[in-house]
Amino acid sequence: MIQDLTPRRHFLAGAAALAAASLLRVPLAHAEACIMRSRTRPLFPISLAQWSLHRTIRAGQLDALDFPAFAKSEFGLEAVEYVNQFFADKARDRTFLAELNKRAADAGVKSLLIMIDGEGAIGDADEAKRATAIDNHKPWVDAAKALGCHSIRVNAQSSGTYEEQQRRAADGLSRLIAYAAPLEMNVIVENHGGLSSNGAWLAGVMKIVNHPRCGTLPDFGNFCFDWSRSSEPGAWYDRYKGVKEMMPFARAVSAKSHDFDEHGNETKTDYRRMMRIVLAAGYRGHVGIEYEGDRLGEIEGIRATQRLLQKVRDDLADEFDAGG
Repeated sequence: MIQDLTPRRHFLAGAAALAAASLLRVPLAHAEACIMRSRTRPLFPISLAQWSLHRTIRAGQLDALDFPAFAKSEFGLEAVEYVNQFFADKARDRTFLAELNKRAADAGVKSLLIMIDGEGAIGDADEAKRATAIDNHKPWVDAAKALGCHSIRVNAQSSGTYEEQQRRAADGLSRLIAYAAPLEMNVIVENHGGLSSNGAWLAGVMKIVNHPRCGTLPDFGNFCFDWSRSSEPGAWYDRYKGVKEMMPFARAVSAKSHDFDEHGNETKTDYRRMMRIVLAAGYRGHVGIEYEGDRLGEIEGIRATQRLLQKVRDDLADEFDAGG
C-alpha cells in the first residue's frame, strides 16, 4: 500500500506559512487562509469526457441525459465534457438541452465543453464546403452556451500543402469565432489526426488566428497522422513535444489512456512527465479523463485513469503551486 503523504505535506505547508507570517509580519488570519487554501484547492481539477463511456452509451446502458449524474455518483467527479455524437440531433432541441442542464445542475456537475464531430471540415479546401461546415458548427456554439460550457471542441481537417492547410484552417476558425466570441464562447482545436496532430502546425494555426477565444485542447494520445499506419513509428508525432507546443493556447486538456501496468501507470504515456509539461505552462484548469482502452472495462478504465491522475497530482503538489 502506498503511504499517503498528504497530511504531512499539509502540516509542513502550514508550518512554513506560519513561520513566514512571523518573519514578514503578515497577519495571522491571512497566513491561516493560505493554509486552508493549500488543504482544499487541488493542483488541478479532474473531469470526465463522455467518450470514456461510448460503448456503454451506445449499448443503451446509460442515457446521455444521465451522464452528468453518473459521473458524480460513480466517480465523484464534478465536471464533464460532452460529445455531440451522443445527441447529434439535439443541437437545436431546447427541451433536451434544458433537461440536460437541469440534471447536471441537480447533480452539482459543471458542463465544460462539447466535442464536435461529423459537421464538416473547418479548413475544407472547397470554400463552399468550408462555409457549410462553419454554419453547421454554429448551433453547437448555441447549445454549449445553453449548457453553461466555456467551449466547443472542433477538428481542423483540411487538405493541400502544410501552409495551405494552416491558412484554410485559420480562416474557418476565424469565421466561426466571429460568431462565438459575442456569446463569450471559445472554439478550441484538438490534435485529432492529419496535420492537426503536428503540434508545431497547430500552434502556427493559433498564431495566424490570433484571437483570445481560439485555443487548443491537447490530447495526450492523438498524435498519429494516419491511423491506418499507426503501427509505423513514422506515423506519429512526439506526444510530449506536441503537448508542449499546444499548451500556450490550451483551454482544456485531455488525459487519454488505453492501458495500465502493474504499478498503475499508463503504458503509452508517462503521466508525470506529461503533467509537468501541462503545469509548467501555467495551466490549472480541468484535466479530462478520456479512457479509450479495451482490456479494462470502461468503468474500471476510468477509475484507473482517475487514480493515476490523483497520484500524479499528489506527487507534483510540492513542485507546483495550485495557483489563484
